[in-house]
Amino acid sequence: MLKIKNVTAKNFMSVGNNLQAVSFDTDSLTLVLGHNLDLGGDGSRNGTGKTTIINALSYALYGEALTNIRKDNLINKTNGKGMITTVDFEINGKEYRIERGRKPNVLKFYIDGVESQDNEQQGDMRETQKDIERIIGFPHNMFKHLIALNTYTEPFLSMKTNDQRDMIEQLLGITEISEKAEVLKELLKQTRDSIKEEELRIQAVNNANKRVEQNISDIESRSRAWNKNKEDKISALQTSLDVLQETDIKTELSKHRSITSINEKQTKLTSFESELKSITTSLSRSDTKLEELESNLQKAIEGVCPACEQSTAHLDTHEEYTRDLKEQIKNEQLYNVDQVSNINELKKDIKKIGVIAEVPDTFYSTMEEALQHKHNVETLQEQIEEKIKETNPYTEQAEQLRETGIEEISYDLINELTNLKEHQEFLYKLLTSKDSFIRKKIIDQNLQYLNYRLSHYLDKLGLPHDVKFNSDLSVDITEYGRDLDFDNLSRGERNRLILGMSWAFRDIYESLNQPMNLMCIDELVDSGMDTTGVENALAVLKKMGRESKKNVFLISHKEELQGRVNNVLYVVKEGGFTSYSNDIEILDAT
Repeated sequence: MLKIKNVTAKNFMSVGNNLQAVSFDTDSLTLVLGHNLDLGGDGSRNGTGKTTIINALSYALYGEALTNIRKDNLINKTNGKGMITTVDFEINGKEYRIERGRKPNVLKFYIDGVESQDNEQQGDMRETQKDIERIIGFPHNMFKHLIALNTYTEPFLSMKTNDQRDMIEQLLGITEISEKAEVLKELLKQTRDSIKEEELRIQAVNNANKRVEQNISDIESRSRAWNKNKEDKISALQTSLDVLQETDIKTELSKHRSITSINEKQTKLTSFESELKSITTSLSRSDTKLEELESNLQKAIEGVCPACEQSTAHLDTHEEYTRDLKEQIKNEQLYNVDQVSNINELKKDIKKIGVIAEVPDTFYSTMEEALQHKHNVETLQEQIEEKIKETNPYTEQAEQLRETGIEEISYDLINELTNLKEHQEFLYKLLTSKDSFIRKKIIDQNLQYLNYRLSHYLDKLGLPHDVKFNSDLSVDITEYGRDLDFDNLSRGERNRLILGMSWAFRDIYESLNQPMNLMCIDELVDSGMDTTGVENALAVLKKMGRESKKNVFLISHKEELQGRVNNVLYVVKEGGFTSYSNDIEILDAT
C-alpha cells in the first residue's frame, strides 16, 4: 500500500520561513477552507495557499508543480531562498522520505532512515527521480489524475488521442510490458553482439588453423626434401659399393686404396656441401618465418590484427593469439640457433677436408691393397645401413603440430545463441506488436472492470450520460442514443465526468497494483456543480473515507460544507504568508 503520511513546506510559494506541515493520516474526508486576512475584515477565500498543499506534495515527489510553474518561481518571493519541501510515505512496510529544495538545490532520498548513496545533492537528478518514480509506481501525469485532481489539469477526454492511449496503457499495465520490451531489446542486442563475437572468434580460429596447416605443409615439404636427400645418399653409397665390388682386387688394390681415400674425401665434401646448402636454405626460411612472426607479434602488441589489419578489439582471443605467437617465435629461434650451429660445424668440416688431390691412374697389385679394398667394402655397407636407420626429424614436428596446433571448432555456442536470438525476437514481437494477443488480453480483461466502475461513479454523481471505453481505447459518450463529444457537456456535467473517470482510474490502478491512502480534489466541486452534484460528490467522497480508509482532502470555497464533515483544515494567509491549522479559533479571532 502507498501511504502518504505528511508533507512539509518552507519558503515554498506563499509559505514563508516558518515550516508548515500537513498530515495525511486521518482516514476520512477533510475539508480545506481558506481565509485571507490581508484582504479586508471579512476575509477572502482566494489566494490563501490551499493549492500550495498539493503543489508542495507534487514538487516533493516529482520535482515539479501541478501546473507549468518554473521551479525558481516556486520559491517564496519575499525570502527568495531556502525553499525546502519534504514528504514521508510508506510502501509495503518500508519507510521513505524525500527532501527537495532550491537555492540551494537539495535532493535527499531516505529508505528506512538511511540516505540513498546513489543520488547527489542536485534537485533535478534524473537517475534519482527515476528510482523515486519506480518505487511510487506511477509518473507525474498519473499523479495528477489519481491523487491530485485540479481544475487546471487537462481533463483526460480533452487530451490528444495518443496521450489518452499512452495513459490508458500505462494505467492497464501495458506500459510495463513496453518497459519489459525495452529490457528485452537490450538483451537481444547483447545476444546479437555475442553472436558476432563468436563468429569473429570462429573466424580467428579458422585463420589460425590455416596458418598452422601452412606450417605443417612447409615442414612436410622439408621432410620430403630430407627423405630425398637420404635416398640420394644411400644411392650414392650403393653406387660406390657396386663400383668397388666390380673391381679386380688382386690387380688394382693399390690403385683402389688411393681412389678410396680420394672418394671418401669427395663424398664427405659433397655430403657436407649438400647438407650445408640444405641447412642454409632451411636457415633462410627460418629467418623469413621468424621475421614474419615477430612482425605479427609487433602488430598484435600495437592492437592491429595481422589477419585483417584492423583493431584487435573484435578479437576475444587476442591474449591467446599473442601467447601463441610468442611460443612460435621461441621455437623458431631455437631451431634457428641449431641451424647456425650446424652450418658452422659443416664449414669447419669442409675446411678440414682441404684441397682434394687428383685421382691417380694405378692398379691393385698387392694383398694389402686387396685387404684394404675388402675393408672399404665393409665400410660402405655399414654407412648404407646407418643411413637406412636414420629417422626423419620433421615427421615428429608435423605430428605434434597436428595434435596441438590445430584447434577443433565447435559451433554449439553460436547455434545456442542463434536459437536464443530467435526466441528473443519472437518474444519482442509479442510485447511490442499492437495486434499481440498479450496486449489485447490485458486490455479486454481490464476494460470491462474500468467501464463498470466508471458507470458506477457516474450513476452516483447523477450524470445521465453513458460513457464507455472501447477495445481500441477510444471513448464513446452518449445520451439517449445521441453521440456527444466531451465539449458538448456543460461545465457541471464535465466535472462529474472528470471526477467519475478519475475515481474509476484509481480503482483500476489499485486493483492492478496497490491501494493508496490519499486523494486531493482542488475546487472541482465548486466549478459549475449544482447543489445536487455537490451533495452526490460529497457522499461518494465521505464513503471513500469511511469504508475504504481513504484520506480525502477536498479544497473548496463552500463554507456551508463545514457541517457535513468531521475534519476541517484552515488555510490562513496573513502578512503575505500562509499557515495551516485545524483550529477554528484562528478565524473567530478575526
